[in-house]
Amino acid sequence: MELEAYEEMKYKFPTSTFVLTIQGDAGVTIDNQTYEVSRFYIFHGGKGSKLMIRAGESGLRLYYLMYKANLPSGGRNDLGRLMERINPFQMNYGFTTDMPTILYEQLKQMHFLWDQKNPIQHFQAKSLFYAFVEQVSSQIPRVSTRYPSMLDQVSKVIEIVESSYTQPLTLHVLAEMIGTSPRSLSRKFKQSTGTSPIDYLIQFRLFKAKEMLLQTDATLDEIAVGIGYPDGYYLGRMFKKHTGLSPLQFKEKTSAPLYWPDLTSGVARNDIFRGGSGRYVYTDGDNHYQYKHGGSINMNRQTRTGMLLSILLSLTLLLSACSTGVASNSSGDASGSKSTSSSTNTVTAENQSKSSEPRTVSTVKGDITIPAEPKRIVVDLYLGSLIALGIKPVGTPEMNLKNPYFIKSLEGVQNIGEYETISLEKVLELEPDLIVTGNPDLFDSFSKIAPTLVVPYGELKNTHEEIAYFGEVLNKEKESEAWLADYDARIADAKKRVGEAIDPTAEVSVMQFYDKGPLAFGDNFGRGGQAVYSALGLNAPADKKEILMKDQLVEVSSEAIPEFAGDYIILTADNLTLEELKSKPVWSSLDAVKNDRVFIWSRDRSWYFDPIATLDQTEELAAWFTKISGQK
Repeated sequence: MELEAYEEMKYKFPTSTFVLTIQGDAGVTIDNQTYEVSRFYIFHGGKGSKLMIRAGESGLRLYYLMYKANLPSGGRNDLGRLMERINPFQMNYGFTTDMPTILYEQLKQMHFLWDQKNPIQHFQAKSLFYAFVEQVSSQIPRVSTRYPSMLDQVSKVIEIVESSYTQPLTLHVLAEMIGTSPRSLSRKFKQSTGTSPIDYLIQFRLFKAKEMLLQTDATLDEIAVGIGYPDGYYLGRMFKKHTGLSPLQFKEKTSAPLYWPDLTSGVARNDIFRGGSGRYVYTDGDNHYQYKHGGSINMNRQTRTGMLLSILLSLTLLLSACSTGVASNSSGDASGSKSTSSSTNTVTAENQSKSSEPRTVSTVKGDITIPAEPKRIVVDLYLGSLIALGIKPVGTPEMNLKNPYFIKSLEGVQNIGEYETISLEKVLELEPDLIVTGNPDLFDSFSKIAPTLVVPYGELKNTHEEIAYFGEVLNKEKESEAWLADYDARIADAKKRVGEAIDPTAEVSVMQFYDKGPLAFGDNFGRGGQAVYSALGLNAPADKKEILMKDQLVEVSSEAIPEFAGDYIILTADNLTLEELKSKPVWSSLDAVKNDRVFIWSRDRSWYFDPIATLDQTEELAAWFTKISGQK
């Protein structure tokens, strides 16, 4: 609902009601309780309560959520007695919400589902209502804890890290979640624990990784996903950096039980923050109270217990939240019959009539419905395929924006953060109509913002599968066919030139240089693997082909380098020349090194493995193979 500047609205709640203000300012009265509101504020009123709102100079936008709660017949007697003593559904209260975007997203999603008028989606909306009530109850301010002590803040951060370490947490996010500045949090945390919040997060993630290494047979990729890292390679790099060992070496050498140091022994943890996972953040930390005429009702343990009763009750949602884009009928007492649902449906129908039929796509997260012609796409892993199909997204992670193979096509595309720390607030700000991701763990967060197409990394095995798939689901079949025809012609030409330049039985290694031991790659992990093995069809070292294609990334000890080295080596290494490689132990003994059959390129060119990068890399490598063979 939207009120213009200084517009007034009076309303008598026909049932228990939540009100969330999301923009603007106003004076609000529920019965005799008055509040001065700006930005995000949550209210609750019981049946029969009288609401009066007078919008301020900037107007006001808000959501309603009306519901009815009853004890199920034959229910527990203790709940009935508690209801008689404390009826949370008749309580009137209001407070500034600490994590407003979580509540906003839950209300928006409930509104969308309820408007579908489908029993299954109504059931989903009711399920979301339970989560909404739990989130409200967790944010109810405790008396005298608005400005927590240093130890309380440290406790809260530790609790957030230890319960939400799989989520994209940054210092800025943690500071916002507890209502302080990043600098203040960093200083206080280090004073109390001897380490920084982010170092604590890294160490806790690595501790969890160690547990899984010792107690399970999970792969590095599986462990990485389980602790909030993008892939096994990144985990391996962090593991070596902070422990001095590779994950494999740690697993082989460790037999003693693990122990996580309790940094909270001197911290009072009886009232530690137990809010949401922190998937949504907001940027304005000025989230202070502005109460007048009695302000907020005192919230005590009894109130909180009463609120949590709703999780146990049989609930019936009566009305969906009001749309923020629909003007209210604000004069006089509003009637329950004047629901804004029909207005919202009209807008939706108009929008649909301007586009072709949406399509339903089956994914690992179930069927999703996406627009026939999405205009505002946010994408993480599959940016190259979208660019190949002529689609320019509105947002993508920072690493994609540095992709040298199509950087000129990305002007105006917004940075949504790193792969492991995507800013969901930034994604929300971009108002996407579709999100495309390779990370199933982000589905729950992304799907609250827009329809989310999940294609787990590795599910599409090659360029043909990837381009054809996105051509179909994004209604770009003609573009897909044209791009693949050009791709096939160019790959065939490159393959022909390489076939004439080198022995068809030659073995080619794809590796990344490290002093302590390189990494060797298969055909689907970047570093040129897609170009070498999939596009050009060259041979991996025969004795190691099975493990390379199965594991995709293999840590190689210094002694084992000759076993993984082929007749030719495609080597990722920053600031390393062939002459320098010839001076290094083991490497200098390899035939490929002695015969100048090593192609060295930097990570910023080899790490990318999207279809466009693969095509350019294939042609680049073909030119190199042709050159070193002496052919023109």
